[in-house]
Amino acid sequence: MSKVKKYRFFFDKNRLNISLFLIILAGVILFFKSNLGAKTNFLFRNSLPQELVIIQGNTFGAISSLDLEPKISRKIKVLITGYSSTPWETDDEPHITAAGTNVREGIIANNSLPLGTKLRIPELFGEKIFVVEDRMSWKKGNYHFDVWFPSYQEALNFGVKRTYIEVLEG
Repeated sequence: MSKVKKYRFFFDKNRLNISLFLIILAGVILFFKSNLGAKTNFLFRNSLPQELVIIQGNTFGAISSLDLEPKISRKIKVLITGYSSTPWETDDEPHITAAGTNVREGIIANNSLPLGTKLRIPELFGEKIFVVEDRMSWKKGNYHFDVWFPSYQEALNFGVKRTYIEVLEG
């Protein structure tokens, strides 16, 4: 009879349920932990419309697509010149753009495209992306673009070019 009492501790109904629960929980945790980084993990497949990438080794950041190539919405034939932050080429704030930002490389001025529009000039600058953040005199029209240069001499040396631009989506 003493042997029955001794083993009764292990087969107690409450302890058996708790033990089974803990074993199942450990198995579920190990299963999800091993599949967390997988692209096809069923936890993320239906609940998140975006892919997940790891940034700086430990942070998840959502991106809409792993295809980082910008899409071209349209191509426009244009006239391109250069300008700099000299007082006779700008208004009373030569280092501030119409968008309210400081001038920097990659800024382009135009009157027809909305501020913030991204574009490329492939024949002249390859894959470099410019952002429309400045405006020009209304006399220049809608098909004239001004690329910002750090110095007046660089802008002057750039001259006048006829080419096309690629307006990018987003």
